[in-house]
Amino acid sequence: MSGTVIAVAAPPEVRELFFDQAGWAALTRLGEVRLPPDGDDVGDEAVLTRLLTDADVVVTGWGAAPLTPAVLAAAPRLRLLAHTGASVKPFVTPESFARGVRVTQAGDAMAYAVGEQALALTLALLHGLHRFDHALRTGVDWATAKAAPPRRELRGATVGVIGASRTGRTYLGLVRALGARVLVVDPYLSAEGAGALGVERVTLDELLARSLVVSLHAPVLPETTRMIGSRELALLADGALLVNTARSALVDEAALLTALRSGRIDAALDVFDAEPLPVDHPFRGLPNVLLTPHESAGTVQSRRRAAEIVLAEIDRFLRGEPLRHEVRPEHLDSTG
Repeated sequence: MSGTVIAVAAPPEVRELFFDQAGWAALTRLGEVRLPPDGDDVGDEAVLTRLLTDADVVVTGWGAAPLTPAVLAAAPRLRLLAHTGASVKPFVTPESFARGVRVTQAGDAMAYAVGEQALALTLALLHGLHRFDHALRTGVDWATAKAAPPRRELRGATVGVIGASRTGRTYLGLVRALGARVLVVDPYLSAEGAGALGVERVTLDELLARSLVVSLHAPVLPETTRMIGSRELALLADGALLVNTARSALVDEAALLTALRSGRIDAALDVFDAEPLPVDHPFRGLPNVLLTPHESAGTVQSRRRAAEIVLAEIDRFLRGEPLRHEVRPEHLDSTG
């Protein structure tokens, strides 16, 4: 739109992940695009301040600095933050909301990718692929490698889903399609909603005790932080499987490490308290753990969908139309 300045607070490698040639052309049609100088870190408040001086819209990627009072003071025209990811908590501030800066995000774009990877991890754990791979790569003899714990099929298994979020609903739909019975814990899911999803609402303790597979899809809130600790892990049956593609903060990592070292359960983890995961972290050496480096949402399609959402939201904003993915202050208390 004529006169609109769109600042992109992301380094070149992040921009390229989300915007292909057509997407970038679409962004330039919406306004004059401003970029940080090559090599400048948008995580530096001073860099972001310079970038937003006359910007009307900012598109954020990972690692951008927050909209502090100092940044806002230097950006009097800023009216929209459009985030290419899901959680906007690292970027927005009470001051930005008070100043009238609206916020939107592209979390919907990632739901299918995360749900599908959670399914892939579930199937890998059920069939012991992580144990076979670890054994063969570490030089275990053939007969010992074949002597894995009993493997199981997803069809007919009871799967517990913690959090009927966008990713949780995607995941439970996929595992139900393959024949699993699904239990769900989510304080925001009504009995009617559970019926529509074809799942059973239960307490957390019941879900942990009854499920062969437990998959985490909850946001990080005060009431969900470290919700899975020693007591909860002890409720899992021997041979149970834990999948976490959500947030590490949902689980007491020290308690999980103790449970995994006992060999009583297996786990697939995409998120960790320390990222990058230290090369000497004990998780790396355990045969009953499948690890991925916080990449469950990182498909080509997911990132292109995110760019499409951002482009559409900016277009709606400039046209004065309602945003479809707006985040308001009250939403921050119920999102990750």
